[in-house]
Amino acid sequence: MTVPAFETTFAVPMTCQSCVKDIEGSLHQLSGINKITANLEHQLVSVEGTVAPSAIVEAIQATGRDAILRGSGKSESAAVCILESHASHVENKVRGLARMVEVAPGITVVDLSIRGLSPGTYHATVRESGDISEGPESTGGIWEALTAKKESKPSRGIFGTVEVGKGGDGAVFLDKPIQIWEMIGRSIVVAREQDGKFDKNDPDTLVGVIARSAGVWDNDKTVCSCSGKTVWQEREEQRDRGML
Repeated sequence: MTVPAFETTFAVPMTCQSCVKDIEGSLHQLSGINKITANLEHQLVSVEGTVAPSAIVEAIQATGRDAILRGSGKSESAAVCILESHASHVENKVRGLARMVEVAPGITVVDLSIRGLSPGTYHATVRESGDISEGPESTGGIWEALTAKKESKPSRGIFGTVEVGKGGDGAVFLDKPIQIWEMIGRSIVVAREQDGKFDKNDPDTLVGVIARSAGVWDNDKTVCSCSGKTVWQEREEQRDRGML
């Protein structure tokens, strides 16, 4: 399947045109970049192409600057899932993030990144339920597994596998024949096993609820209305919690 290009915006601290050139130079090393637009006044970088948002963040960070994803795709076409461990002895609960963007009718790209897990192969699946009160144990079966079995075809709820290296990090960028609205309110489980009886006390099993995310031009927040914090102050708190 050929994935259409999509637009993603990032908040990036920039002071001059040299900053822009540094960022553009780093991003152009990635395969799949079609267009880069930087706005110094609003501290935003817009990227159009077929590159995973997580790879774009890493490329910007390689220039010594941070980057915060502000939106992807068109309005109502993006979703996010914060993946956490429910093991009681794990201090930093947040260990992964899945970003999803519907780049064409019925075609959604999934950018999944995880960190802090034991090395090995992990399965990522969308579950029927969004109930994570008991961690992965309360999320139900794999989404559409029964329908897929009857029709002798792969379940759309099976995203695939993620390889975690010795450093504890892993990432995968894939596309699925799914619409964003179909997944909202469901959950994602990342675990060593694809299905079966999960153990919420396993520190290497992650779970999270899929929620809507801002489109490219939907999120213009610079200060949180409830806390008064800037996006960069919130970023530091997220980093302390293990957010990618």
